[in-house]
Amino acid sequence: MEQFLRPICQEWTNRSDTHGILMIEKAVCHTAVTDTFDAVLLVVVDSQSEPVCLKHYSFGAEKAALYVVNEQKLNEWLVLGAPRKAIDWVFNGKVIFDRNDYIWQLRQRLEQFPPRERQRKMGIEFAKLIRRYIDGKELFMARHWLDSYNHMVQALHHLARLTVIEYGLYPEVTVWSQVKKMNGQIYKLYEELVGSEEPLPKRLELLLLASEFLIHSSVAAGSIHLCEVLKEKEGAWSIAEMACHPQLAPYSVDLAIMVEYLVERKVLAAVKGPTRGSGITERYYIVQGGKVQ
Repeated sequence: MEQFLRPICQEWTNRSDTHGILMIEKAVCHTAVTDTFDAVLLVVVDSQSEPVCLKHYSFGAEKAALYVVNEQKLNEWLVLGAPRKAIDWVFNGKVIFDRNDYIWQLRQRLEQFPPRERQRKMGIEFAKLIRRYIDGKELFMARHWLDSYNHMVQALHHLARLTVIEYGLYPEVTVWSQVKKMNGQIYKLYEELVGSEEPLPKRLELLLLASEFLIHSSVAAGSIHLCEVLKEKEGAWSIAEMACHPQLAPYSVDLAIMVEYLVERKVLAAVKGPTRGSGITERYYIVQGGKVQ
């Protein structure tokens, strides 16, 4: 496959804005990593270039995909964990071209997984976990069993990814094989939810009880990044100020529900601010006691 892709690689190595090129070939047992393509080329270019360019190629019976990604977008993928296969591509791809050791240095940074970056990834996963758990719980109370099941499966996936990150690793596409070695309790919950012969409502009821305990145990790790950002300035923050902060923007739509959950857990305090409306106050948020409880 590499010889067929050589002309395409050459085209990008000749460009001054190309930092590196990785090739990921399809593995028999993990075709999802390449989206069933026989090979994927990942070209990393300078941040001044377009964020993403995607092309598909055919060589007889074989097919290949080309992703041209600028370094800003690639870093966003790695922080957000989406697409999840991006981690596999960077770690396991064959280096075809590496200008000024860009790919080598990127891999070194990922392997070291700096604490600040790790905390931010844990915060993002925790916010998604809270969203899925609360939605799943409310759907359960409304007796929408299948919808609740869908949300709780996703909640367990975020809990699994949060666990892997706490161990100082990046979650892979096969995250459950990672979690099985790290936290047997979470793995067992997942097995019981998807494989038990108990009626679905009973499975969900037991899972919700167990999940509540596990989520509570993860509050400190999941909220440390948010709290550190909020302590950057004196006084309380509006939700709009949080959403616009570059470090908190990746939390996206899950930020608000995470903040309210942390108020309930007394990690954050909600304080009132004046508005022009009679009897209406705006909610602002501050780290309670100046530390994570």
